[in-house]
Amino acid sequence: MRMKGEIASWNDEKGYGFISPMRGGDRVFAHIKAFVNRGRRPAVGDAVTFSMSTDARGRHCAKEAIIAGVPKTEKSKRSSALPNVLAAGFLLIVVSAVSVSAIPMQILLLYLVVSTAAFGAYALDKSAAKRGAWRTSESTLHLLALVGGWPGALIAQSRLRHKSRKQPFRAVFWATVVMNCAAFVWLFTPEGAKAWQSVVSLVINCAEFIWLLIPEAAKAWQFVVSMIA
Repeated sequence: MRMKGEIASWNDEKGYGFISPMRGGDRVFAHIKAFVNRGRRPAVGDAVTFSMSTDARGRHCAKEAIIAGVPKTEKSKRSSALPNVLAAGFLLIVVSAVSVSAIPMQILLLYLVVSTAAFGAYALDKSAAKRGAWRTSESTLHLLALVGGWPGALIAQSRLRHKSRKQPFRAVFWATVVMNCAAFVWLFTPEGAKAWQSVVSLVINCAEFIWLLIPEAAKAWQFVVSMIA
């Protein structure tokens, strides 16, 4: 039997909340997966209809929940695929640029590595949110996006349904995407290419310096120098 109610509380980070039945009684647990129409996320005060069910522990919960006024359309499916298309399209542009030697291979590797790290950071943050553990700071997520991890972050937001609706996080995120894309275009200019080589040289020098701080590495370097001399 279908019941009517109103969303009394909703935790969008964890993807669940509670519905207050119109006929009264105890509040009913509702998970995001219980909603049939996902044109938008549920919010406190939304009128809903739902069926009663029980979970694996025998507790009452809602199923086949429908938010009033939100139609069941294919729009949400198309919009959920858009982030994947944007991320894949950008990476394809990077691959094409590398293939014609317009930019160095290191840039493609940077995007792939940092995007993987960004996806992992989002996954860890969502897991921590569910467990109530220590969260990954939003500034860290934005920094990863800024330095080239935004394709992975975009895919994570879509696939994991994490940080995909929250404002102003989204506004800052898209600002980092614009800045990174602007920097990417700048790399095609002589000044940008020169700046990139300077960054690569700096990273290599720092890595060598840190490596030489290790006693075993310092001894090995001294041995190589003595052999050359």
